[in-house]
Order: sequence, then C-alpha cells, then structure tokens
Amino acid sequence: MLKRISKFFQRDKSSKSASGRQIFSDGQHCLSADMINRDAYKVVDVLQKAGFEAYVVGGCVRDLLIGLKPKDFDVATSAKPYEVKELFRRSRIIGRRFQIVHVQFSREIIEVTTFRSNSSQTTSKNRRQQTDSGLLTRDNVFGSVEEDASRRDLTVNALYYDPSTNSIHDFTNGIDDVNAKIIRIIGDPETRFREDPVRLLRVARFAAKLGFDIEPATANPMKHRAADLQQVSSPRLFDETLKLFMSGQGLDTFKILVEHRLFDYIVPQLGPMLNDRQGIPMKLVSQALVNTDKRIQASQRVTPAFIYAALLWPVVQRLARNFEKNGNSPPYALSKAAGEVILNQIPVTAIPKRFSIPMREIWDLQLHLRRRGGNRAQRLMEHPRFRAAYDFVLLREQAGEDLDGLGAWWTTYQEANNESRQTMADDVMSTDRSPKKRRRRRNSPKPTAGPAK
Repeated sequence: MLKRISKFFQRDKSSKSASGRQIFSDGQHCLSADMINRDAYKVVDVLQKAGFEAYVVGGCVRDLLIGLKPKDFDVATSAKPYEVKELFRRSRIIGRRFQIVHVQFSREIIEVTTFRSNSSQTTSKNRRQQTDSGLLTRDNVFGSVEEDASRRDLTVNALYYDPSTNSIHDFTNGIDDVNAKIIRIIGDPETRFREDPVRLLRVARFAAKLGFDIEPATANPMKHRAADLQQVSSPRLFDETLKLFMSGQGLDTFKILVEHRLFDYIVPQLGPMLNDRQGIPMKLVSQALVNTDKRIQASQRVTPAFIYAALLWPVVQRLARNFEKNGNSPPYALSKAAGEVILNQIPVTAIPKRFSIPMREIWDLQLHLRRRGGNRAQRLMEHPRFRAAYDFVLLREQAGEDLDGLGAWWTTYQEANNESRQTMADDVMSTDRSPKKRRRRRNSPKPTAGPAK
C-alpha cells in the first residue's frame, strides 16, 4: 500500500514555502474530498465560508493515506473556541487543559480545535501553565497553523487536508515519515515527553498500530523518561491504557511498552514479575492480549474488566498464596488479596467500580469453578460472570497453569445434555467425597483413689 501511495507524492519544488510548509496539490496524492466524513467536511466548509482557515487534520489524514479506515475525523481552525460555538448551534466548549469544541450532528460529534502556539513569550499565566518539571498543565495559547503543527506530537499526525482544494499541507515532513514507516516525535523528544508523558504511550501505540519503527532519536529517551508517567492523573492513565490494549494491536503494543520500561509505570505491581520472559505471568498477559486482539478483529465484545483481571491476576495469586501460608482459608485469602491489589492499582490507573467489581467476580469464580459436584455446576452456569470466568480458566491453562483439566471439563459439560451433565457432576462428587475418619472417642480418666483416712 505504501509503495502505491508514494508514487502519488511527486513534490513540486515551488510548493514548499519559506516557513517549511509543503503543499501537495490535487493529483500529487491519493486523497479526494469524497473520502472525508460529510459532517467534518461541513464543519470545514462553514468555517472557511466564515473567513477562517480550517482543515481536516491528524490521524484521519494519515490513515487514509495508508489505506486504513479512520475512526474519527477532527478539524483544526484559526477560529477561537467561542467563534466556533457561534457558528454551530449544536456545539459546546469542553476542557480546561485544552479547550476544544464538540459540534454535534445526528450521528456523531466532530471535534474542533483552535490552532495553538508554541511560543511562551507573550502567554498570560492563566492560558499556558507548566509545572517546575516541565509538565504542561494548561495550553490555551492560540496561534497559526504552522505553530499548531509544531505543537502536535508526531510528524505522521501533523498532516492538514483542505477538502476545498484537495490539498495536503505538511509542515514537519510527515509525508516522508509515512512513506518510510517511521514514528518520529516533533521537536526535542526529551522536552516533548516532559511536557506530556502520555506522549510516551502514544509513540508506543502508534508504532504498534501502524507497524512503523520508532526512529532512534525518539526511542532513546523513552526508558529514562518512563518514570514521568507517575505525574499523569490516574483517570487519564486509565483511559490511555484502554487505548493501548483495546485497539486491536494490544500484544504488539505490550511488547513495546515492556521494551521501553513503560509498562512498569502502568501496572507497577506486575512489572517485576515480567522479568522472566518465559514465566507464566508473561505468558498469561501475552495470551490475554492475543485473545483480545482476535476478538476485536472479529468485531466481538471486549471489556476492560477482563483485561485488567488478566493484568493483575499473577499479583493476586501470589499474594493469596502468602495469605494462605499465614493460615487463611483459600476463599478469604483470595478475597483479601484481590481487594489489596485493586486498592494499590487505583492510584495508578483509576479503575472504575463498574470494572473492578466484575474483576473480583471473575477471580472469585476461579475457586468456585473447581467445586462443581452435585447441583453446583448448573448453578454456576447461571452466574452472570460464568462465561468470563470460564474463559479465564482457559486463558490460565493456555499460559501453562496446571488446573487438572478444569477447562476441558467445563467445555464438555456445557456441550453435554442434561443426563450427561448430571453424570459428570455425580462423578466429581464421588471423587471429591473422601471416607470420613472415625472420630476416636476419648477415654474418660479413671477415678483415682482418694487419700486414706
């Protein structure tokens, strides 16, 4: 696909401006206006007719160039947020850190951002703020399209398409990097990662999603900047992890995260357990992501609860064993371990209760699925979390855990008729039933003779 696309990009030397803007005109690229979402096209058209500069921008342009179907179509403009809002009745300004406008259409929302400036010389204190370490906490300083391009994270994401002229505007040699299959941060990588550590995760995610290589100058500082992820708020980091592992390239993303030590700051309790690349924890997480990727590619449902259950299970299991050694019963040890592990994870990635509760149910059922004799098996199948727990058993076995054929038993049980199910349950009951030991009667002590009188 990229070989075919590269033929379109025949540069006209006169199309490069003094500011570094390269304009690929109609006939010099493979895009056309009818490839653009009609609502995004309408937003651009309204803004341009009102006298503003406006483009379809970012990942949607990149994806169209390499033959992928864009998930979203975003618009960038010279209009200020309040000016955009005045032009579209069904719109609202959201965000404080980065103000954007959501323009509502019947079927979707188009996100509109105002060009941002990279200059801090004339910025007022309430529009651009950074911490002492360089973390950007607010950025509502507006500028030109050239400045906006320099503020974006990756060169391949800094492509601006004008559907009215069918032209692509490239300020950072993004077209070259698309053709070379390279992920490159815009500007000085150290500074850009320090401004927003989530860019570390975006580099990993897009490298995996696109199958591109991370160029050395971008890759080199990633390991020693990984600890900056601790500055990211836990709700935001939770949202970012969903993008990492629920994009359809979860396994490839995971490998990049581990390679650059980023994973240690996403699930810090698990990180040290992955040092053994052939160990069950590594195999379990990898297999969970393989299965998740397959489900996404088959348009099947996936849930963060199952993914986080897999990510934290090795930690829960190890802690539960320690509690058992201290004399706690297996159910209590597991419950106590689950609560403690989730409590430790929430300050890192704020897992909502709508996911943490199902996680605990999946873990809890790992014990209950072993106790399947009599009527228990049928009752367990009626549990709302049974299917997820059963899949989790299969996952554990795929990773190399020895569960005495538990997964195969439950697979057969589900496929069997009622009579066969009863036989299977009775067989388990008879196997589990051990002969009761006769309780030894205590011999009552014989009365001793009293003192002689």
